[in-house]
Amino acid sequence: MKITIAIAIVCAAWMAGCSSAPKAPEVAKEMKKTEPAPAQFNVKFETTKGDFIIQVHKGWAPLGVDRFYELVQDKFFDDARFFRVVKSFIVQFGINGDPKLAELWRQLKIADDPVRESNRRGTITYATAGPGTRTTQVFINLADNAMLDRQGFAAFGKVTEGMSVVEHLYNGYGEEPDQSRIEMLGNEYLKAHFEKLDYIKSVRVMK
Repeated sequence: MKITIAIAIVCAAWMAGCSSAPKAPEVAKEMKKTEPAPAQFNVKFETTKGDFIIQVHKGWAPLGVDRFYELVQDKFFDDARFFRVVKSFIVQFGINGDPKLAELWRQLKIADDPVRESNRRGTITYATAGPGTRTTQVFINLADNAMLDRQGFAAFGKVTEGMSVVEHLYNGYGEEPDQSRIEMLGNEYLKAHFEKLDYIKSVRVMK
């Protein structure tokens, strides 16, 4: 594994809001609020490649899990592309197809959780741009990436069904999609230039 790949996750695309954009406290008032996440719950992803299930553990990363639960309840991930798929490393997603909605959530950063579980194959973790910058982007580990533990990446759940689906998401574009352009142009950019990308049809908490 080249160290440049690990560093690329640390630099995983977030854009500072322009001066005319609402400030984070104002944005927070506008966002839909949900109850805190349960201690453990399952989430079903329906995708263009098939379905998979992630079991989420609040004890692994409480702040990250509450944010993930809120995003799922708000249907934030629906229609989002798996825009960064690196073979034998990670599958990354979590930029909403609507640039305005993506920007609102991107301002609502959450504090870091301590690393309690290793980034083993199948675990899901937030991408960051450094300490205190977690927002909406997450990745699923396609291999045992223990080196990410030392860099502060706190896993908060694990794929329990359908890992073969995750491993077969389209990876032909690799690192090519420009995350800053995804954030500015949304799915319009991805559909025009990366039409083969698999995407999420829906994400729902299982009853």
